[in-house]
Amino acid sequence: MNQQALARRAESPAEAQRVELLHAIERKLLWLSAWMIHHANHVRPNRDGLKVGGHQASCASCVSIMTALYFEVLRPADRIAVKPHAGPVFHAINLLMGRQSPERMETLRQFGGVQPYPSRMKDGAEVDFSTGSVGLGVALTSFGSLVQDYVRLKDLAPPSVPAGRHVAIVGDAELDEGNIYEALLEGWKHDIRDVWWVVDYNRQSLDSVVQDRLFGRIEGLFRDMGWNVVTLKYGRKLQAAFAREGGEALRRWIDDCPNSLYAALTFQGGAAWRAALLAELGREDGVRAIIDPLSDEELAGLMTNLGGHDVETLLEAFRAQDAAGDQPTCFIAYTIKGMGLPFAGHKDNHAGLMTKEQMEGFRTEMKIRPGHEWDPFEGLPFPEAALRRVVEEAPFAKPLTAEGRRLSAPTIPVPAALPVPKVPEGRKLSTQAAFGEILAGIGRGEGEYAALASRIVTTSPDVTVSTNLGPWVNRRGIFDRHKKNDVFRDAKLASAQRWGMSPEGQHIELGIAEQNLFLVLAACGLAHSLYGARLLPIGTVYDPFVNRGLDALIYGCYMDARFLLVSTPSGLTLAPEGGQHQSVNTPLIGMAQDRLSSYEPAFSDELAVLMRHAFAHMQAENGSSVWLRLSTRGLAQPKRKLDPEAVIAGGYWMVPPAPGARIAIAYQGPVAPEAMSAFGALRAEEPGAGLLAVTSPDRLHQGWLQARRQARGGPGAAPSHVESLLAPLAPGAGIVTVLDGHPASLDWLGAVRGQRVAALGVDRFGQAGDLPDLYAEYGLDEATILDACAQLLIG
Repeated sequence: MNQQALARRAESPAEAQRVELLHAIERKLLWLSAWMIHHANHVRPNRDGLKVGGHQASCASCVSIMTALYFEVLRPADRIAVKPHAGPVFHAINLLMGRQSPERMETLRQFGGVQPYPSRMKDGAEVDFSTGSVGLGVALTSFGSLVQDYVRLKDLAPPSVPAGRHVAIVGDAELDEGNIYEALLEGWKHDIRDVWWVVDYNRQSLDSVVQDRLFGRIEGLFRDMGWNVVTLKYGRKLQAAFAREGGEALRRWIDDCPNSLYAALTFQGGAAWRAALLAELGREDGVRAIIDPLSDEELAGLMTNLGGHDVETLLEAFRAQDAAGDQPTCFIAYTIKGMGLPFAGHKDNHAGLMTKEQMEGFRTEMKIRPGHEWDPFEGLPFPEAALRRVVEEAPFAKPLTAEGRRLSAPTIPVPAALPVPKVPEGRKLSTQAAFGEILAGIGRGEGEYAALASRIVTTSPDVTVSTNLGPWVNRRGIFDRHKKNDVFRDAKLASAQRWGMSPEGQHIELGIAEQNLFLVLAACGLAHSLYGARLLPIGTVYDPFVNRGLDALIYGCYMDARFLLVSTPSGLTLAPEGGQHQSVNTPLIGMAQDRLSSYEPAFSDELAVLMRHAFAHMQAENGSSVWLRLSTRGLAQPKRKLDPEAVIAGGYWMVPPAPGARIAIAYQGPVAPEAMSAFGALRAEEPGAGLLAVTSPDRLHQGWLQARRQARGGPGAAPSHVESLLAPLAPGAGIVTVLDGHPASLDWLGAVRGQRVAALGVDRFGQAGDLPDLYAEYGLDEATILDACAQLLIG
């Protein structure tokens, strides 16, 4: 639709009537969001006396934006991230659309009820992206667009599911988050399309009023990254005033008005606006003719008629961009925090709540009868049928598919076993190298691996080669929306990497930004429910730098995105690299993180079992993401037949203890040789001792906790895997635990059956060196393990 057609539509009587009805819906959303928060704080019984909280002012600033989007502009296939503090507006929209019940509206911030911020897992299928950790939901819309392109260019999405835009409703303070700019840069590199960020520019954050002219800088950043920037500063009333004599002086005054003064005048009202304007513009030709005929209330309405509160201005901008093409666009919509509420503009209104008296005044203004607070069209000056028609005709109100907004996709068959790398006699192999070999074998796409290989997508923050993804990428290529040749290959220059880029590629190349890695993994890991195409994403990263992207990792898990994280190399075992590249706490993160099963295999046969498990577990209804912590230390590979279930459950006996044994050594990961060597010496003194291989303290611990919960429910609960493992040991037996990570990862084993534990591990920053020196210094060597055994036996 061209600009002339847009103008004709805006001027038509039918459109004018529709806009009036949209204004009524805007008014209803303001009431419902404010009442939802008020009900939670002042109506529902408060048993513990804690403030329930909510953000009435932050809701009020974006009701016009959300009215225009949800009731006119958004399409069923669009995927939306709603700014965290606008959750009540989002729920109010769903109430009007029949997707939310009044009873549910009453449960805001209540146990089992509506969450404080939109939650994909707890608020239902209407939430596309969880928000709450500010900035992450915004950035995820960019990576969601990238993944949508990925599945559609490969014809993986069902033909019945159309492509949609990815829209983020952004609180302006979210743009203080650094991950936003990392995502902008990555989006530019990948030429993302069909992304809208609509910034609720109310110029107030939690603590203060935002500095003046901030968006002059931010606009430039967006434009440099290939975005279109549309600034919506003034509504139609102000634009009409500016067109009159004296209007240009009025515009200059508002443009130059500091944010803090503008906010204060908004809070003070019409009389304060009049005094300020007359003091500075009273002698300007034409200005008094604009403001003198207006009452204080009308003057306040004029001076706060910003673009983000003017539905007509918003619709015009959204429609124009819709017609213009698919360039990513940032709409900067000027708004007022708390617009329409008693504390509009006050710098302390971020988490402010209307008092009961203020709410009663607001109720009267909104014409809401007691007992009718949740009625969808109560107090509106239009027939209910006309209002319902606007809601029903909104494109977004139409179902996306018969499944609703939450799609599904068939599971990808996983072979019964993955190939264990063949290791010649005398050769050592690290788990990192084994990972690369196993994945490269799958990447051949032969026979039973064909379906699996076609749905794996890998990604890495500029450590593709050093985490052993290179052979996979050589086979499957790098994904890009546009075909780009490998210049070195075309020039016949020697290189181990053959990395042409095309829509057929299956590796998403990223820059060094771990937040982006986890957001891409989250977007890929939700593809089955967002786009109807099942992907099996694998992300590799240096183990210590998981911490740099931890917020985004937690965010992805919170949404139940499914992916395989491979972090390597890990621990002090990366000896020459020094303390900044040596991880300590990552095993504890793996234990603590919900919806993420973490493992640290020592040998390639364990790894093959766990990779196969990961591909199945990522797709299971009660599954989760999986984390593999790997190492570059080559180990001699044992020849044996493993029990896969024991490996997956978290551990098995390399050497079972004799019944009533007094001691055992439990090891995890690449310290296996030291543990085995110490065990050989220990057996000379304690023939009944056992050697326990721990593949996952996380799974052992979670299984134990679950068994304890069941036991508290009554007799008959089955013992956990770790209880069964430790059962042969004598009640007072000692266990020496050793891993290249924090010792707390395993020292809880003593609590399972009341046995004594000597926990060896790393609890401080490392340093450069070789393995013998570092293992001796940090207590991971054979001598320290034997000393710990002796202390337990003597004690």
